[in-house]
Amino acid sequence: MTISKLAAALLLGAAALPAHAAITFTGFLTVPGNASDLSGLTPSGANTDRLSFGSDLVYDKATDTFYGMTDRGPGGGLESFQPRVEAFKVTFGANNAPVAFALQKTVLFTNAAGQALNGLNPLILNGDVSTLGNSFDSEGLVRMKNGHYLVADEYGPSVYEFDANGKQVRAFTTPANLIPKTAGGAVDYVNGRPTIQTGRQDNRGFEGLTLSNDGTKAYAIMQDPLVNEGLNPPSNTDAQGRYSRNLRIVEFDVASGTQNAQYIYELESLSTISAGLSPTFSANQQGRSIGASSITMMPDGTMLVIERDNRGLGVDDPNGAVQIGTKKVFRIDLTGATDVKNISLAGTNTLPSGVTAVSKTLYIDVLAKLGMAGMFPVEKLEGLAFGPRTSTGGIMMLIVTDNDFSVTQTGIFGNQTDVCTSGQGGVSSQVAIDGSCPTGQSLIPSYIYAFELSGADAVAAGVPEPASWAMMIAGFGMVGGAMRRRVTRVTTSVAA
Repeated sequence: MTISKLAAALLLGAAALPAHAAITFTGFLTVPGNASDLSGLTPSGANTDRLSFGSDLVYDKATDTFYGMTDRGPGGGLESFQPRVEAFKVTFGANNAPVAFALQKTVLFTNAAGQALNGLNPLILNGDVSTLGNSFDSEGLVRMKNGHYLVADEYGPSVYEFDANGKQVRAFTTPANLIPKTAGGAVDYVNGRPTIQTGRQDNRGFEGLTLSNDGTKAYAIMQDPLVNEGLNPPSNTDAQGRYSRNLRIVEFDVASGTQNAQYIYELESLSTISAGLSPTFSANQQGRSIGASSITMMPDGTMLVIERDNRGLGVDDPNGAVQIGTKKVFRIDLTGATDVKNISLAGTNTLPSGVTAVSKTLYIDVLAKLGMAGMFPVEKLEGLAFGPRTSTGGIMMLIVTDNDFSVTQTGIFGNQTDVCTSGQGGVSSQVAIDGSCPTGQSLIPSYIYAFELSGADAVAAGVPEPASWAMMIAGFGMVGGAMRRRVTRVTTSVAA
């Protein structure tokens, strides 16, 4: 291809450009687990102002600001907490390694009347499993052009719009087939199978959210298959999503807040993930312990999805003792995929004749990248965003982790503990929430993993400014030959 033709292709966007393995891990930041945010809530502690931001991630190029978000808070819906957005900046140093984290702002979520939303599950908060009320498990985040936030909630599953100050503006209409219901048709937002027989699995609702490039459509991805869309092969009677690979992506019309379509995304098979793994995953972990964590729109209309298992350093495995199966990012394309909003996959693990899932190709094996750097990844990789351009014409990509506030999730209301650890391969302990960790141990931090995309990967991630075209074109000849860089580890304190 001549230079003039390549420049023309760049003007048309990245759709015609192939993806290349030009993604370099440049380093990581750790934000201490006991850091405080800027909410101003008192007294200081896990239930008020403890900083956690890795449930999703977006980037605002105009202000060079990243926006991360909490999930429902400490204790996994068993401790009172007001979900929120955290705005922060990341400074990059030598070899584009992240070297500093600076918190800019904290935005608290409220309902339309200005009352605080709460991470407590509906039964604890409202005394009724069928009433969402102010219960809110924020998981997917989009920042709109007008400064508003679109947020995917896992309890419903729901999608809400909030203004720039965190006040709810409206709720999208949740498709009926996703709402958890009992055999008698009663709505139940708290319990799992066998109480609920249809709809999303408990704690497996919307996990990620992204917008189309023109802002007219939103895409919400489920973490796992619906509770009724799967089948235990040996028995052929136990129909549940834990055995299935087929989860749903919902396309919403932003203007009306109603669905346009649903598409099937197929998780990696356990046979692939478990190859050489010890211990392996059991059959009923296919659609439960493997799942999607985020979805991010690309300029060409394809999307990136984080897919991961539930293993790694976290509150359930604070020393990383269990071997990890998968932490990957896949690039997906909805072109040619079947709209399944009116098609049920109840009682089957296979797609019906004529139904085509979204196409899917490996974008980056995060586990392999970190392993090459001698690192053991944490459990919950949950947010991905493209950041600023580098001096060499590349683009930064950050993946953030959800540390669950370093608090247990044992299923006992109001009886959780802080999790302290000395790190991978070390020792750990549990102490009262806001207590002191033993000497040599600390709360699980939040991690920011940084990658530099170069060559065609950088073009595909974001069409460059005209001044960068010549640099990008020259870089194509070096795709796949990038020198391995020294990985930089930075432990940082929060700068208010």
